[in-house]
Amino acid sequence: MRNILPCFLLFIASLSWAQSRVDVKKLDAGLESRRVLLPNGWSLTPAGRSLEVGDLPLNIAVSASGLLMAVTNNGQGTQSIQLIDPKRETVLHSVEIPRSFYGLKFSGDGKMLYASGGNSNQILCYAITNQQLVLTDSLRLGDPWPTKISPVGIEVDDARHLLYVVTKESNSLYVVDLLTKAIVHQEKLGHECYTCVLSPNRKELYISLWGGKKVAIFDTQARRLTTTIPVSYNPNELVINKKGTLIYVANAGDNSVSVIDVKARKVIEVLDAALYPNSPVGSMTNGLALAKDERTLYIANADNNCLAVFDVTVPGKSASKGFIPVGWFPTSVRVVDKRMFVTNGKGFTSFANPLGPQPISREVRSETHVGEAQRPNSRLQYIGALMKGTMSIIDEPTETTLALYAKKVYANTPYNKTKELTADGEPGNPIPTKVGAPSPIRYVFYVLKENRTYDQVFGDIKEGNGDSTLCLFGEKYTPNQHKLAREFVLLDNFYVDAEVSADGHNWSMAAHANDYLEKTWVAGYSRRGGVTEGMGRRAIANDKDGYIWDFCQRKGVSYRSYGVFVDKDKGNIPALDAAHVCRNFTTFYVNKTKDTTRVNQWQRDFDSLLVVNAVPRFSTIRLGNDHTHGLAVGQMTPYACVADNDLAVGMLVEHISKSKIWNESAIFILEDDAQNGPDHVDAHRSNALVIGPYVKRRSVDHTMYSTSGMLRTMELILGLPPMSQYDAGATPLFRSFTSTPDASPYRSVPSNINLDALNTAHTPSAKKSESLDFSDADRIDDNLFNEILWKGLRGEAALVPAPRRGAFVRIMNKERDDD
Repeated sequence: MRNILPCFLLFIASLSWAQSRVDVKKLDAGLESRRVLLPNGWSLTPAGRSLEVGDLPLNIAVSASGLLMAVTNNGQGTQSIQLIDPKRETVLHSVEIPRSFYGLKFSGDGKMLYASGGNSNQILCYAITNQQLVLTDSLRLGDPWPTKISPVGIEVDDARHLLYVVTKESNSLYVVDLLTKAIVHQEKLGHECYTCVLSPNRKELYISLWGGKKVAIFDTQARRLTTTIPVSYNPNELVINKKGTLIYVANAGDNSVSVIDVKARKVIEVLDAALYPNSPVGSMTNGLALAKDERTLYIANADNNCLAVFDVTVPGKSASKGFIPVGWFPTSVRVVDKRMFVTNGKGFTSFANPLGPQPISREVRSETHVGEAQRPNSRLQYIGALMKGTMSIIDEPTETTLALYAKKVYANTPYNKTKELTADGEPGNPIPTKVGAPSPIRYVFYVLKENRTYDQVFGDIKEGNGDSTLCLFGEKYTPNQHKLAREFVLLDNFYVDAEVSADGHNWSMAAHANDYLEKTWVAGYSRRGGVTEGMGRRAIANDKDGYIWDFCQRKGVSYRSYGVFVDKDKGNIPALDAAHVCRNFTTFYVNKTKDTTRVNQWQRDFDSLLVVNAVPRFSTIRLGNDHTHGLAVGQMTPYACVADNDLAVGMLVEHISKSKIWNESAIFILEDDAQNGPDHVDAHRSNALVIGPYVKRRSVDHTMYSTSGMLRTMELILGLPPMSQYDAGATPLFRSFTSTPDASPYRSVPSNINLDALNTAHTPSAKKSESLDFSDADRIDDNLFNEILWKGLRGEAALVPAPRRGAFVRIMNKERDDD
């Protein structure tokens, strides 16, 4: 018998191993069947099951019993709160909410749900009745926007009938008596806040200072701020263990979690949540949850599209366990029993269809896009509300499952540590493959334009993948851009990394937009209060290492800005001091200035620098008149605006091409975003140009490129390291360059459009345009603006097309997938 038992156990073990191997293969196949390539070059293979939720879900609240869950959806489109049964994994009820943001908390008995009313500056109180949300009351903190309060995090002390609220505009803590609805205490905290949690004994409230690199501690009995504990950049979500001895702080600005010893009042360790140690920004650590036994910490990395998993059994000696792939932009994670619930802020694709793409055969999947027709006769679907949020539901993984999950996360990610110093390329190409390697190109000119899609401008070019029926500003209005695309390289597979200008300018200058920008721009763009806060105007919106000018400054690369990140002749960041800004260049806020006028201003400055051999190696130039001013009577017509912008581009290129530095120059031109129109492949696809003697002539480059890839190309020329994980992982535009230069100058094409033409017709579109504010980037309702342009230019009765979306799907090659 003693001889038989070991053999029997070995037999059982072998069966278990064989079954496990089969299960892993099945799981692997299931994940691969869901593989989607995003327009930014990153991929998704979401684990688990999923529910469709709403537009940009930011937070999950779980009742103390674990029987109920709520999700707040805070996007540009419909904002809502959903009540969910986590056991059945179903949505029980959904209510629309006019204004909302992040804050969400059940009462201890689970009978009430408190929700932030965003810029309405109130807390909404919902009773849970028959598994439905019933609005019963509201707690007013002040007048609605433009009064700056904006409640964010919420905590409830049921025993004392108190509600704690922290804000991101008044930078304050409010203590509200739930019985009288009176504000019984208000405390200024000095920085934008994100959330707050009570200690288990309710004696202390811990507050993450989103804009302050600190966690504040508030004595709830004495009602005073006692101390702050330094953490790192953009601390947001907090989790405290049951004993109240440890606080975990997600630091979105540097890919980490700070672990605080409450008694010692200090950070005892920092968990690097990125896929590689000491990575540049780009993981955006912004959600936390402890397993029920508190031995495992789950961390939502919004920009890595994954959960990082840590063993936190021994305080101060935590260890990574791996990663789990989820959806696009995970914002929150919660654990109920042995399941993880994860909100994916942008869902699973960039499709207009909330149910996602139809299955596509392996034969048509490729590294480039695959177009899928989908154009219902409906209102144009605005990019700001395009991505539909989802909730991933994932069972606690075994070690074997977690190993497979981690493998998928790495396969989904184009970035790795090697790429920080070495990029894709080819021998002899003018674009170096190594940071610091020489290039025959010395001068880089980077032109930033405003908000057009590829099909709107280049849809009529037969050599490219365009849809001429969506082309509003074709060759008649943009002859120079068409000529440049034909004489140099046509890029018909180029995608901006941003959704709108608020994050687009940061993506264009830093290859990243941080958690503050990504989560707050939607309020202003949906007319729910708030303002555009990017472009260096607010410290909390800046990445820790800064923008491309900061990187130039550190490496001793000369630079100059013409209107980019400049307001009223003054740079918005320290690197753009008076010595690095052209004060005689009219900035964007003077919206009636023509771009041709701006180019004349640039030309005078350029010529003066050229005479003394002082042209900077890197110049940024903002030419944004292609944004247009709508149809308001007395404003430049949209055609005049676009034609003026086009002529300005032609004039700038011609002037550089006839200068003595042309042989060493390259010009890069893109739109900061592509929000103002339809495109038959994807709303992120945009028109971009690359020009210079070392750029290929009369070529079409179908390679999938991005904003970050264009930045990486410029960085390699200038000898700069990547600024984020996104430009580090992006493909440089080396296929558009040649080692054999052609120094033939460019001759600009005169416009055949009256650049002084003004709108004169009192149409419905003109009436709608009169109320729009064009004094700065995207202070208008861009969804409405898209409709104004389409109907104003195509006729008031014209149906506004919904953009068709491409399926960004690819199969990883076997060699990479087996690494």
